[in-house]
Amino acid sequence: MGKQYVVELTAEERQQLTELVRKGKALARKIEHARILLKADQSRDAGWTDAQIAEAYGVSVLTVVRIRQRFVEQGLEDALVRRQHEQGARRKIDGAAEAKLIALACSAPPEGRNRWTIRLLADKIVELEIVTAVGRETVRKTLKKTNLSLG
Repeated sequence: MGKQYVVELTAEERQQLTELVRKGKALARKIEHARILLKADQSRDAGWTDAQIAEAYGVSVLTVVRIRQRFVEQGLEDALVRRQHEQGARRKIDGAAEAKLIALACSAPPEGRNRWTIRLLADKIVELEIVTAVGRETVRKTLKKTNLSLG
């Protein structure tokens, strides 16, 4: 991968990262990210390639790229710690939508069909505007959770 996110540490940042690594009194991930940033530093010399860093620390090249990106876009602190997302993934099917899905699954299947399939149910609840979009797996998990069998 190319280096579109160039890490150039200031003397102060380099000192802070070196201290962090030397003391070893932080979360392992934070120390690992500090080591990666030190090796990726372009301000003193050419710095290591992403592949060299990944191999040296046993991480993927994509991890190195993401750490570089977070450093360039959000700063040192964000590159060291993984931020928790403010809001987790919202449920696509809430209680009311779940009740309507179950009622639909228990109803007579569409004309020309012997029974409801997961795909038919997913398409139908979107068509009925119960949800804006939903995948088959979400429908399957919802029905499984309620021990409802389509067979």
